[in-house]
Amino acid sequence: MKYINVIVDIKSHSLDLPYTYACEKDDIKIGDMVYISFSRNKKMVIGYVIEVDVVPLIDVKKIKAIDSLVVEKSLNEEMINTASWMRTRYGVRFIDGIKLFTVIGKNPKQKILKAIYDESIDGDIVLNQDQIKAKESICNSIENREQMAFLVNGVTNSGKTEIYMAAIEKALSEGRNAIMLVPEIALTKQTKDRIISRFSEEEVAVLHSKIKGSEKLDEWLRLRSGKAHIAIGTRSAIFAPVENIGVIIIDEEHESTYKSDKNPKYETIDIAFKRAKYHNSVIIMGSATPSVISSYRAKQGLYKQIDMKSRIDGSKMPEINIVDMRDEIKRGNFTSFSRQTYKEVQNTLKRNEQVILFLNRRGFSTNIQCKECGNRITCPECGVSMVYHKNEDALICHYCGRKVKVPNACPKCGSKYIKFSGIGTEKVEEETKRMFPDATVERLDLDIAKKQSDVDRIITQFIKGKTDILIGTQIIAKGLDFKNVGLVGIMSADISLNIPDYRSAERTFELITQVAGRAGRGGKEGKVIIQTYTPDNYAIITAANYDYDKFYDMEINHRKIMKYPPYSDIIVVMFISNSKVVSKSNAMNCKSKLEILKGSTIYDIKETNKFIDENKFRYYFIVKCMKGYRNQYVSEMIEYRKHLTKDNINCQMDIDINPYGLF
Repeated sequence: MKYINVIVDIKSHSLDLPYTYACEKDDIKIGDMVYISFSRNKKMVIGYVIEVDVVPLIDVKKIKAIDSLVVEKSLNEEMINTASWMRTRYGVRFIDGIKLFTVIGKNPKQKILKAIYDESIDGDIVLNQDQIKAKESICNSIENREQMAFLVNGVTNSGKTEIYMAAIEKALSEGRNAIMLVPEIALTKQTKDRIISRFSEEEVAVLHSKIKGSEKLDEWLRLRSGKAHIAIGTRSAIFAPVENIGVIIIDEEHESTYKSDKNPKYETIDIAFKRAKYHNSVIIMGSATPSVISSYRAKQGLYKQIDMKSRIDGSKMPEINIVDMRDEIKRGNFTSFSRQTYKEVQNTLKRNEQVILFLNRRGFSTNIQCKECGNRITCPECGVSMVYHKNEDALICHYCGRKVKVPNACPKCGSKYIKFSGIGTEKVEEETKRMFPDATVERLDLDIAKKQSDVDRIITQFIKGKTDILIGTQIIAKGLDFKNVGLVGIMSADISLNIPDYRSAERTFELITQVAGRAGRGGKEGKVIIQTYTPDNYAIITAANYDYDKFYDMEINHRKIMKYPPYSDIIVVMFISNSKVVSKSNAMNCKSKLEILKGSTIYDIKETNKFIDENKFRYYFIVKCMKGYRNQYVSEMIEYRKHLTKDNINCQMDIDINPYGLF
C-alpha cells in the first residue's frame, strides 16, 4: 500500500491543506487527479496528488483509500509546483492555483479538422535585416535549450508576428511545444488563422474564457495528450497543460490584461518565467511600446532586447498631429470632432480609405479639468488623478486616501470654469452618423460586442472594406492588421491620463502609439490626429514624436522619485465582512502586525463602498513595499489569513499585488 498527500477541490481556506490517502497503484504520480471520499460528502470529490511516498502521521487504519484515478485529466509535477509557488508569491489558495491548469466540461466531442491551408496568408515571406537578426538570435537559444527572455521592441507593422512564427516552427522542429498569448480574445481568431496558415489546425488549440463546456475540454485534452502542440489564447492560456515547452510568446506584453484582477490574482509574465525555468525554454515578449518595467529589466540585463525599427512594407510611420481642444471650445466648437479631424475624415472617405476613431472609455471615474488652462486635479502626495465621489461630494485619491473638497476655482489659474467632462463611444457614434450620413459606421466596444461572434463579425466587416468608419475602445488598438486605414482619430487622449493609477502616463503613451500604428499599412500613407486638452503633456508629445526613449527616461525618473514600481511593489490588502466592526478591526490588526516589519510604507486604512454587494463592508490599506521585502510581507499576510480561518472569524482577506487601477 502506498500513501499520498492530496489537495481537495473544495474552496475553503480552512481545507486548503494536504490530506493523506492510501493508494494501491504503485505508478501514481504528483499531479494525478483522483476521486476521493471526503468528510461527510455523499458524493466523491476531486483531489490532486501533491506528494507521493508519504509516511503517515496517523494510524493507517484511519486513512481512507482513493476511489479512482482519472489519467486523462491529470496534471504533472511542474504544474503542481507552479501552483504551490503561486501560493507563496500571491497568497492564493493551493487549489485555486491548481485549478488554473484545469478546465470544466463533460463529454468532449471529437474535433472535426478543417482543411489545412496550402500556403501562407502573406505568400512568400522575405525577411528584412531586423527580422533576420531577431530570428537567428531567438532560434539559436531555442536550439540550445537556453532559458532566455527576449524583449522584442518593434514598431507597429515591423514584422514581429513573423518572428513568432519562426520561433514556433523552431520549437516544433526540436520536438517541443509552444504557447502564444494575445491580450484580447478578439485577437485569437486572427492569430489562429495566421498560425494555421503556417502549420495546421491539428497542431493548434485555443484556450480562453469565451470557449465553453465540451469544446474547451476538447482543446484542453488535445494539448494534454500531445495531439496539439501550439496553445493560443489570452492570459489563461499560460496555464495550458503542455509539457516540454520550447517557447512562450507574449504579444503586446505591455497590456494590463495580462494581470489577473480577479481571484486568483497573478501576473502572467511571472507564471511564464516560472514555467520557462522548469523547461529551459525561451520567452518572447513583443511590443511597439514595451512596459516601463520590462524596459527597466532589459537595461538591468534580465532580458535581452531586440530592436526592430523598420516597417516590413517599407512604409513610413503615420504622420501625427496634435489638436488643442481648448482652442476648439474658444471658437465655439463643442462637438466631439475638431475642425481638422472632421476635414481629414472627409478627405479619407473620398480616397475610399477607412477611418478609425478611438476613444478609450473603460469605466474610470470622471475627469476633473480646468477649461481655461487644461489643469487636471491630482493628488499632491501621489501625483495621480483625484476621483470625484458624488455621494461624498469630494475628491479622493485611491492610493493614499486623501480627501478634499471640490474646488470652486482652478488651483493653477484661478478660473471658475471647472469641467466634469467625458464622452463615450456611443456619443461619438451618434455624431459620426450625423456628420457623415453616407458612411457606413460601426462601433466596437464591450456594450456592442458581448459575444465573440459579434467581435469577429465587426472586425471581418472592416477588414473586407464593408465598414467605412470604425469607432472603438482599446480593443481596436491591439495588434489588429488593417490594410486600408488612412486615418486614425484619437478623440480624447486625456481619458487615459486621468485614470487612478500611477501608470496613467505610460498607458497614454502606449494607447496613442498602438492605435496610431493601425494607420498607414499595406504601403499606404497614414495620418493620425490626437485631440487633447493637455497638448503639453510629456506622454502625448513623446508619443506624437515616436520617441519612446525620451518617454522612458522621464517616466522612470518620476517613478524613482515616488518609489513606484519597478522600485517597489504596491500591495492592496482588503478585509470584507458583513460586519463593519469586524472588517475594520481586522484591517487594523493586520496593519499593526505588518508595521513591525521593515522596508515599506503602509498607508492609512480606508473604507470603500464601490462594489456590487452593498451589504458588505470593505476596509483596505496599501503597502508600498520596497524591492527585496515582498515575500516577507506576503508571508505575514498569509499567516494573518490563517488566523482568520483558524478562529472562524467571518471576514474575507483579499491580497492584490501591483493592481492595475485600485477601484
